[in-house]
Amino acid sequence: MFPPRSRVPEGDAAIRATDNDAALARLSAVRKGYLTDPFITPLVPRAHLEPLRPPLINIGTYVRSEALDELVNGWLALSQQEGVKCQIVSLGAGSDTRFWRIATGPNQDTLARYIEIDFPEITTKKAMAIRKSKDLSSLLGKPEDVHLGNGGTALHSPVYSLLAADLRRPPAESLAPLLTAGPEPPLAPHLPTLLIFECVLVYMTPEASGAILQWFTDYFQNNQPSRDGRGVLGSIVYEMFALGDQFGKVMVNNLKARNVTLPGAEPYPTFESLPTRFLQHGWDVARALTLKDIRRDYIDPSELERISQLEMLDEIEELELVLAHYAITWGVKLPPATGELKARWQDWGLMRKRA
Repeated sequence: MFPPRSRVPEGDAAIRATDNDAALARLSAVRKGYLTDPFITPLVPRAHLEPLRPPLINIGTYVRSEALDELVNGWLALSQQEGVKCQIVSLGAGSDTRFWRIATGPNQDTLARYIEIDFPEITTKKAMAIRKSKDLSSLLGKPEDVHLGNGGTALHSPVYSLLAADLRRPPAESLAPLLTAGPEPPLAPHLPTLLIFECVLVYMTPEASGAILQWFTDYFQNNQPSRDGRGVLGSIVYEMFALGDQFGKVMVNNLKARNVTLPGAEPYPTFESLPTRFLQHGWDVARALTLKDIRRDYIDPSELERISQLEMLDEIEELELVLAHYAITWGVKLPPATGELKARWQDWGLMRKRA
């Protein structure tokens, strides 16, 4: 955890500041050799002046990134098996670089749409950074096909869209106008679609986060074409949980010192409670793993050996305590016409690397 800032932001600014923490942590992990990401530097102002983060943060960032990458790549691979392109919607995306990493990777042709949604203050800064960076803007398409919108809070291109919204508002007001308007809505209900929530739902009330998942569930269920429907809906949630023990209370108090509260963690006091996030909305599959479990059993042993050589880590017990309070939960909602699907979407997930 990061120490309290000398000038602590308040309200939504405190929540937005957590994106800066995540971006700096990723930048540090890249510079130390844990990860490869040439696109994070243009999104961090004065990146060359930022200090490296401690090994505990670098390792946590690495485990989180590796697991999320495997899940997303698995979703893209299943879409290829299905013979269709897919959509990804990243909510509370912040400074994430995933679109550009996919756009320069082997699965680039599998992506029909990539949509990011966040606070307008976040999207405005990101849109400006994208326009200023040749590395980022050149991958969006022809210059004439890329344009800003909504007073600079949005950016549109043939595949990638950056949109502004307050996700705490009712989805009929926040999501529907962005994703379902027009003769050809940005969000096509007949394509496999993956929702990504990285440390965003935990900052919202359970009622608000539940409304978002229910809105997507209803949209895909109620708008499936009568024939050949392949609109599988998937989701990944990464966030802290089980904050009632002594270590969890320390985490909560550290965040409170920065004016950040975690109302979304209350319904998930145990590991066993995590899958209910999706099951309560009628989803077919829901699984979860802590970062501690992922590091131990789901990262290739050769990779663990490689990163162990990057820097010394003395606080193994503290690392495992931190990783045990963060989890990745994923779920799948199959369309009614499951018999027409070619890929085994219900098997989507992380692959164990150790017996």
